[in-house]
Amino acid sequence: MNILVAGGAGFIGSHTCVALIEAGHSVVVADNLCNSSVKALEGVEQITGMKPTFYQIDVTDESAVEAMFSDNRFDGVIHFAGHKAVGESVFEPLKYYQNNVLSTVVLAKACLSHGVNRFVFSSSATVYGANRSPLTEDMPLLPTENPYGETKVMSERILIDTAKAAPTLSVALLRYFNPVGAHESGLIGESSRIEPTNLMPRVILAALGKIQKLMIFGEDYPTSDGTAIRDYIHVMDLAEGHVAAINHPTPGVSITNLGTGKGTSVLELIHAFEKANGVAVPYELTERRPGDLAECYADTQKAKKEFGFSAKRSIMEMCKDAWNFEQKSK
Repeated sequence: MNILVAGGAGFIGSHTCVALIEAGHSVVVADNLCNSSVKALEGVEQITGMKPTFYQIDVTDESAVEAMFSDNRFDGVIHFAGHKAVGESVFEPLKYYQNNVLSTVVLAKACLSHGVNRFVFSSSATVYGANRSPLTEDMPLLPTENPYGETKVMSERILIDTAKAAPTLSVALLRYFNPVGAHESGLIGESSRIEPTNLMPRVILAALGKIQKLMIFGEDYPTSDGTAIRDYIHVMDLAEGHVAAINHPTPGVSITNLGTGKGTSVLELIHAFEKANGVAVPYELTERRPGDLAECYADTQKAKKEFGFSAKRSIMEMCKDAWNFEQKSK
């Protein structure tokens, strides 16, 4: 199939391009490069031997998207083109609502106009809010007081309503957890134009000495070591989950978690990183941040049942591959 990957030069998007090409598909990438780089697409070409067709456009631009759809015959769309920093969304909500929601509307409209019947949407476990883990797809949506989570809920509802009105459209809503790691080659990985706030990049900054120490928010949670627990999934497992979803469309809408189903605490991740890479990560325990949950991890049975997907890479592999990319990208 010929797949449009919106946001395909980003962290998850570029790894998904690799997985798609390795699965025998061709790839067209649309990305405005606001938080990504063409270097990622050069890495995709080095890994796969195939150069994705690239459109440097903003997918909220309806005329640019229409022109791209007119130039190509797409069999499916995977939509990653969203802003993703939870904290930033609180201070710049209009930026998030305009980009994340409008991009979904524009891409869905183009699919209907051009007869593209497979749409995979990059959603998030943020939509579950304070629900109790393990998180299942039938739980009520409780995005926790941040516009980022609200934009994911809104986009899901837009796509659900669109699929109801267009019976030929198959929509996969993939709610994934905490992607980390990099491709094992070290040619592509996680990089950002804005200061990272998620854990693995901060661990790497501390290991490099670029920050004095990693701040761990909360040491008194009701967990095994007092630090918060999250479900970390290797980015290549996540990428392969998207390929599985686009390869196995279901009528109407499917909603599926992509995670490992296992929780790892902040301290466990730090110690795994140190062991995997033989480096020290200086850290300091401090008080909790408002709104943070003690634990958040997926129930993953549905993904395995619906399209045969289960994550297979370990925490140690995630840590090793993330550090390998950092070393090779210097």
